[in-house]
Amino acid sequence: MKFTLSWLKDHLETDATLDQITEALTDLGLEVEEVIDPAQSLGAFRIARVIEAAQHPDADRLRLCRVETWPNGPEGPSEEVQVVCGAPNARTGMRGVFAPVGTHVPGTGVDLKPGVIRGQASNGMLCSERELTLSDAHDGIIDLPDDAPLGARFIDYAGLNDPVIDISITPNRPDALGVRGVARDLAARGLGQLKPLDVAPVAGAFPSPVSVSIAPELKDAGCPLFAGRVIRGVKNGPSPDWLQKRLRAIGLRPISTLVDITNFFTFDQNRPLHVFDADKVSGGLRIHPATGGEEVVALDDKTYRLDAGQMVISDDAGIESIAGIMGGAHSGCTDETVNVFLESAYWDPITIAATGRALKINSDARYRFERGVDPAFTLDGLELATRMVLELCGGEASDVVRDGDVPDTARSYRFDPMRVHSLVGMDIPEADQRETLAALGFALTGDQASPPTWRPDILGAADLIEEIARVASLSKLQGKPLPRPQAGVARPILTPLQLRERAARRMLAGQGYNECVSYSFIDATSAAAFGGGTEAVRLENPISSEMTHMRPDLLPGLLQAAARNQARGASDMALFEVGPVFTGGEPGEQHVQAAGILVGATVPRDPFGSRRAVDLYDAKADAEAVLAAIGAPAKFQIHRKLPGWFHPGRAGVISLGPKLPLAVFGELHPKMIKAFDLKGPVVGFTVYVENPPQPKARKTTRQSLSISTLQPLERDYAFVLDSKVEAINVVNAAAGADKALITGVQVFDEFTGPKAEAQFGEGRKSLAISVRLQPVERTLTDEDIESISRKIIEKVEKATGGTLRA
Repeated sequence: MKFTLSWLKDHLETDATLDQITEALTDLGLEVEEVIDPAQSLGAFRIARVIEAAQHPDADRLRLCRVETWPNGPEGPSEEVQVVCGAPNARTGMRGVFAPVGTHVPGTGVDLKPGVIRGQASNGMLCSERELTLSDAHDGIIDLPDDAPLGARFIDYAGLNDPVIDISITPNRPDALGVRGVARDLAARGLGQLKPLDVAPVAGAFPSPVSVSIAPELKDAGCPLFAGRVIRGVKNGPSPDWLQKRLRAIGLRPISTLVDITNFFTFDQNRPLHVFDADKVSGGLRIHPATGGEEVVALDDKTYRLDAGQMVISDDAGIESIAGIMGGAHSGCTDETVNVFLESAYWDPITIAATGRALKINSDARYRFERGVDPAFTLDGLELATRMVLELCGGEASDVVRDGDVPDTARSYRFDPMRVHSLVGMDIPEADQRETLAALGFALTGDQASPPTWRPDILGAADLIEEIARVASLSKLQGKPLPRPQAGVARPILTPLQLRERAARRMLAGQGYNECVSYSFIDATSAAAFGGGTEAVRLENPISSEMTHMRPDLLPGLLQAAARNQARGASDMALFEVGPVFTGGEPGEQHVQAAGILVGATVPRDPFGSRRAVDLYDAKADAEAVLAAIGAPAKFQIHRKLPGWFHPGRAGVISLGPKLPLAVFGELHPKMIKAFDLKGPVVGFTVYVENPPQPKARKTTRQSLSISTLQPLERDYAFVLDSKVEAINVVNAAAGADKALITGVQVFDEFTGPKAEAQFGEGRKSLAISVRLQPVERTLTDEDIESISRKIIEKVEKATGGTLRA
């Protein structure tokens, strides 16, 4: 919403400065996005006199001008400079607009510097209207009257020193889409007095030859009120200079007086209007729903095909306008128009929004009607616009014709002055509260407050309090801590699961991962690839086609993030996320995961050869670190019952049993890497944060460290096995031989391939393990060691079918 300072002062009697006004607007909730002050861009341009304009000695189309300037204003001394000018109207004695050296010319984007043109010095510039962005005229320089004050700033002389204020309007404040609504807020704040609005009805001189009617099915919802009148004998053409300046200042292109008047009231009073060329209207105007399939050429010269039910305005010949959104080109006004029908109506916001969205038309009228205009101002706006048409275009007006009535928006809410303190925490006297509401247009009767017709957003007693606090300034709020329900140190409020999430997040960040926060919605293809994508998790109203389903796993979001980064040149990544995933649509079908991926290499390139590609053991180590951080048991199993998105031979599942998985880790399946358009090795893990059992007894201290005083010893064993036997089976079998004495089993050698098969037989291999024994009560004897060794060998042979290597 844009308006000029002088436009605002048409409605607000104020002595406030521009800075005070902009600061108050933002504080009132009408956030100032930009202030365009002409003094900053055009303040250096001053009125100067051409002492002499002679022919350039070396150029036929250039003139050599001696210009008298006043760099410090009319009160300061004058200076004479030489300017080479190519304008055909440059002449001796004329007064024009001069830009000295160092000035930025907005129309060309050039910063003026001293120059030499065809051998003659040129210091400064005599400017055209286009160079000052006043118009597109550039055939000659600006030629001012002889009484133009020499040395004065051109913007002051031409009335251009009028800052433009651009404010952001929230959807709940349609009243602020008119300059008068903005002025009302500032007056309520105390920055001035709102000027009265004189709405004197214009007496009709003759019956309107154009009748209006509303289809019965639209009177209750689509168009409660439609009114208008014929004005005959008008003279259309360019609008007055003051009106054109205001429209240009807010970014609108002046078209003609009749059209400019309707645009003026759209922004001045938040009252969109429309003018039909009455001579092009056949019979009366009828508001009705389209049957579907009709086509209309609108004022933007585009053809729109209408759907059934969309509101239109038609005459006896056909559709003349898309109701409340855009008029038709057939009955649009031109310079030859002499008789017009001026229309003012109230349209249902929801109907206008639905039609505008379906037809993809964005107009100022739609923008306002779909947010809500003042229904009670429908007829007043018609009267004000009629008076301006008569003043600027002449003619005489007919009687007003109308169908329907102003919709009843009357409502009232209980006004309790004490609630301002209880809801907002501000101490405002009751008299000030009542004065604020009255200044905003509320009607107060006892303890009841009735909102004005231009405030459709006031829907409860709490909204009254919000208005009072907003005008008083929410910046006066002071933060105060809530009182504790009981004295002493507050009890912990985080749940065990929340503590686990925090621990997992901190651990992964400490491991060098970058955290991602992605949407809980993904596309159907990705959801199906990760075990989801069912109807139970499909969104009823997705925000886009790429966010149709709730995510079944965190890895799709991480892979998409990695693909976006890789497309922008990032080759090595470590990303993680902690958040919910969904297996169904019921409350109990939501679970928390901590997932991470590694892409590319482990470290940047260096001269020591330490760079290598990430592998499944990197993912395994990080998954185990997260499990340790969230308090999972230190001993667990690893099996291969993998989900389909992991590589079947390079991944594993960490679990406490066949039905209690704690995490899955490993290399992503090649088809997944290809589907997400990733390059290079990609490994990852998913930790099921909820699955590790909670400790049975919560201790406030750590368990004491227990260290045996007896020396440990290690024994190595090599087994000949079938090549398909997994090493974990050997490790688990050896560890189970004596759980009290055996504290660790590690694989330290594997002999496979043709040489191994030549020595041990086809399909055979050798696997060597190291078993660590830690005595607790006494030093082990040779007999004890031999007994444990026999148990280890028996356990491994029984579990794997292998034999001890000779």
